[in-house]
Amino acid sequence: MLPLIILGILALVIIAIAIANVKIVPQSEAYVLERLGAFYEVWNVGLHLKTPFIMRIVARISLKERVADFPPQPVITKDNVTMEIDTVVFYQITDPKLFTYGVANPINAIANLTTTTLRNIIGDMELDQSLTSRDIINTRMCSILDEATDPWGIKINRVELKNIILPQELQKTMEKQMRAERERRESVLQAEGQKASQILVAEGEKQSAILRADAAKQSAILKAEGEREARILAAEAEAQAIMKVQQALADSLRLLNEAAPNDQVVKLKALETMAKVADGKATKIIIPSELQGLAGFAAGAKAVWESEEAAKE
Repeated sequence: MLPLIILGILALVIIAIAIANVKIVPQSEAYVLERLGAFYEVWNVGLHLKTPFIMRIVARISLKERVADFPPQPVITKDNVTMEIDTVVFYQITDPKLFTYGVANPINAIANLTTTTLRNIIGDMELDQSLTSRDIINTRMCSILDEATDPWGIKINRVELKNIILPQELQKTMEKQMRAERERRESVLQAEGQKASQILVAEGEKQSAILRADAAKQSAILKAEGEREARILAAEAEAQAIMKVQQALADSLRLLNEAAPNDQVVKLKALETMAKVADGKATKIIIPSELQGLAGFAAGAKAVWESEEAAKE
């Protein structure tokens, strides 16, 4: 009976030991194993069985990305300005073996390396440059830290400057400078606005003067065209009047020719023509000899007619 109990106990112990040495590695983790005190292998995701009393798990390492937020560290710029900067480092373990055996305290090592690297970078920059070159500082620190942590099995994914803390006196000075700069920009904007307004007013006056000149020019052109049209119409009317007079004269001559006038009538017409000539401004008139007799006859007839008219009255 006793041997059976002992066998049962031994079987239970063996089963317990076997169960205890069956390990399941979860996702995003890795186990580092040693055999008889020396590194043996790294277990990744899955079911694993280790030899009891010979192998042991020395480290359970998470492969997820980690964040290390380091407190503010004093740094000095190239122009001797002391300020404090705190950094945030995003890193990930890529080699569990190197991470386990490479450095005793990886987080402390990263913190010290971050501080020294930051001081070296800021020491080569002036204050204004360091305040406006965060991307450059982040990129340089990430590159330097990633190269330095490769032997530790750590990958530096990103480095960010969280805060830049300046001395109070320097902050007040910078605030005054910023206020003065804003006032200067405001003055410049006002001056530019006034300049633009004056330019627009001058441009408007110029356009107005051009429009007035164009209107005066158009008015003069229209007036000249009107006067020209009036002269043309007057000339045409005068020409038509002359044509009518000439037509009337031609008609009278035609009728005279059709009536076959004798010499006395012709001489009488000539006398009438001479009378019209005498109405002009000529001071001396020469009468042809053949018309002188007719003129005397006409004068005598006129005198007789006038005496008869006087007697009737």
